[in-house]
Amino acid sequence: MLAGSLAAENLAQLRTVTWLARQSGVSERTLSRLLRTEFGMTYPRWRTTTRVFYAMIQLTEGATVPETGRRCGWATTSAFIDTFTRTMGQTPGSYRASACAIARHREHASGQQSQGQVPPG
Repeated sequence: MLAGSLAAENLAQLRTVTWLARQSGVSERTLSRLLRTEFGMTYPRWRTTTRVFYAMIQLTEGATVPETGRRCGWATTSAFIDTFTRTMGQTPGSYRASACAIARHREHASGQQSQGQVPPG
């Protein structure tokens, strides 16, 4: 969907449904209907879900919470933390810590396997 690509290409830039409809060459109503049909949600909900998804990727890659919130378009770190927590059921900081711990464990396990050692269960 062209509108989805346009909105996701720069999450820090607020893209209204009106702007997206114009850029996609359809009416607001058509775009809103399409979003409900394709994704089962309104545009604001889709945008929030997409922003949180991209935030998860950045946090997993080690970006800080304030940096991630800014990159994904939240005006303040506290607004990012609130939205992320409501969506994911945990704070972005705890998500980042868990994701980094899992990544370290996988790196350690793959290093042991390449040396012929089997990691414990």
